[in-house]
Amino acid sequence: MNITYSNKRTIDKKSLEELYTDAQWTAYTKDMNQLHQAVLQSHDVISAWDEERLVGLVRTVSDGLTIVYIQDILVLNSYQNNGIASTLMQKVLAEHTNVRQKVLLTEDAPDVRHFYEKNGFTSCDQGEGVAFAQFNMNA
Repeated sequence: MNITYSNKRTIDKKSLEELYTDAQWTAYTKDMNQLHQAVLQSHDVISAWDEERLVGLVRTVSDGLTIVYIQDILVLNSYQNNGIASTLMQKVLAEHTNVRQKVLLTEDAPDVRHFYEKNGFTSCDQGEGVAFAQFNMNA
């Protein structure tokens, strides 16, 4: 396995669909045109490749100065536990060393919590921050 990383946003829909389907992120895959456009319009996109196969991706939404929101980070199940997600995270954080707020929202599970804490994040339930979210499940 020889993983390479790219900052190109132009990722074909088939590769995106394979990655997001593998993660069971069906809210994204129900409209592949929208997902493809969302990736193109993201502030940062860093992808991981095993030759021609997309195996991981991180993307952000940001003003580039005061806040960066890590929208998605995912790695194909068969490639997990090889440091790919951590490498993606460190690469995207390195792009935003001077940004004060680095934010993400995810489900609470022991392995998920461990991953983000290992990469320097503090859960809002353990720090001084508070998080609020509103979801439109029909969108």
